[in-house]
Amino acid sequence: MAESDNIVVETAEKIFADLADPQTINNDKKNSWQAPLWQALSEAGLPLSWVPDDLGGSGASLADGFALLNAAGRFAVAVPLAETMLAGWLLAQAKIASPAGEMTVLPASPKDRITLGADGALSGRARGVPFAKAAKHFAVLAHGKDGVCIALVNAAKARIEAGLNVGYDHSDTVTLDKVQSVTLKPAPKGFDQTTLMLMGGVARSLQIAGALESMLDISVRYSNERVAFEKKISKFQAVQHNLARLAGESAAALAAATSAADAIANAKTFDDEVYLEAASAKIRCAEAAEKGGGIAHQVHGAIGFTMEHILHRYSLRALAWRDDFGSESHWAVELGKLVANRGADELWPLVASR
Repeated sequence: MAESDNIVVETAEKIFADLADPQTINNDKKNSWQAPLWQALSEAGLPLSWVPDDLGGSGASLADGFALLNAAGRFAVAVPLAETMLAGWLLAQAKIASPAGEMTVLPASPKDRITLGADGALSGRARGVPFAKAAKHFAVLAHGKDGVCIALVNAAKARIEAGLNVGYDHSDTVTLDKVQSVTLKPAPKGFDQTTLMLMGGVARSLQIAGALESMLDISVRYSNERVAFEKKISKFQAVQHNLARLAGESAAALAAATSAADAIANAKTFDDEVYLEAASAKIRCAEAAEKGGGIAHQVHGAIGFTMEHILHRYSLRALAWRDDFGSESHWAVELGKLVANRGADELWPLVASR
């Protein structure tokens, strides 16, 4: 990792450690931690990491931002950091400056569509939009008769139906009914909704991998503290086996997610290689979230299921992140279609080169 990567991650981790301690958040029923955390992140320029300087951002590299998302996953950060980063990145593709404050992207599902009318108004419904209720602006990818465009929309002009994912974070339904955007520009040639979904999927994969790392650390620490039948449970073969399985799931998720992030950071376009890496990462990380979360809770026993314990902050969010920007089922089907259409012989050199 380059020196600049270390600076970004170290800055973020210091902020998270000071203002996003999981146990402190778990005990804060009024959510008084959110405003100071977001202010600190904003002052450090982290939410707009992927926005160039001339568009109002901090101009960090894609690699910097991906490392930041992995760190955010390790703290199970429940503020729209990833969403604002993705929104800023999307707006930057069309050279649209990013405003201050929380943002999120529309749509957040491959099956939803936002359309652009002849009068320039945006219409459509987007389900499962992360942190839509908290956002001040939306970065919208829309389809018009002349192709794909990118728009900045004032969130106050949309109708938002509040919802929660399994991690108890906002996952809302946003309806645009002939809404005029703040700014609207054509998307770059070749940029489409699949591109956005792949980028979002890799962001979630990195967050899942980070959460699994923390679940492993928490589980190992607990197994070395908990005593049963006059010895630490970490000495029992069954527990050791479970911890080894959890370590395997964590390592597999991290390898898949970082490989996909590296592919995007070093590619000029979202080509077949990036598609293979990103789709595979979302599939593998989603599977790891399910298996790893179950193992971690099994190691902890009944205490791991209580709301007072911090484990659920990681396991439930990892499960929730599985569905954002396409579930593993969606990407498994799409990956299968790609292989069937292009042929394994044609795609294998791309895999082998990694």
